[in-house]
Amino acid sequence: MQFVVGRVVKPHGIRGELTVEVRTDSPEERFDPGVVLTGRSRDGSTRPLTVAAVRPHGGRLLVRFREVPDRTAAEEARGLTLLIDADELPPIDDPDEFYDHQLEGLRAELTDGTVVGTVREVVHSPGGELLSVDVGEPGSPREVLVPFVTAIVPHVDLAEGRIVLDPPEGLLDG
Repeated sequence: MQFVVGRVVKPHGIRGELTVEVRTDSPEERFDPGVVLTGRSRDGSTRPLTVAAVRPHGGRLLVRFREVPDRTAAEEARGLTLLIDADELPPIDDPDEFYDHQLEGLRAELTDGTVVGTVREVVHSPGGELLSVDVGEPGSPREVLVPFVTAIVPHVDLAEGRIVLDPPEGLLDG
């Protein structure tokens, strides 16, 4: 299993630097020179990318990878999702924090135990994290975005593979 640590937004300059939107709480570890990430393109193909240099730039990072030597190669890297293997992640000490991949695939239940769907993914938005939950019939699910806050998601049970939802009226109606 792999974990998303960033996304290549666009090239920067002519020497192969890439503007990267960070999706990790530990950018200093994930983008340290010498670290090898996996770049996944929209078509699902992957390739290794070795961090050569990194510097902050306007809330994002400018990253040079050894495998991206110039502007042409940087253009080809536009849109890559940057991943690391989940087994490289350190354990989390806080019981109320989770890695995205730990939540994806969990069964979503109401407080009375009624199963309403499955967590598809964690969406990182400027206003906070949202859980994309597939609700509805198994053959025709629809997506509902659920704010990942304690008032609405009071319980996450990784061992049982479920989250408990206490949604306000209308949230799951779509």
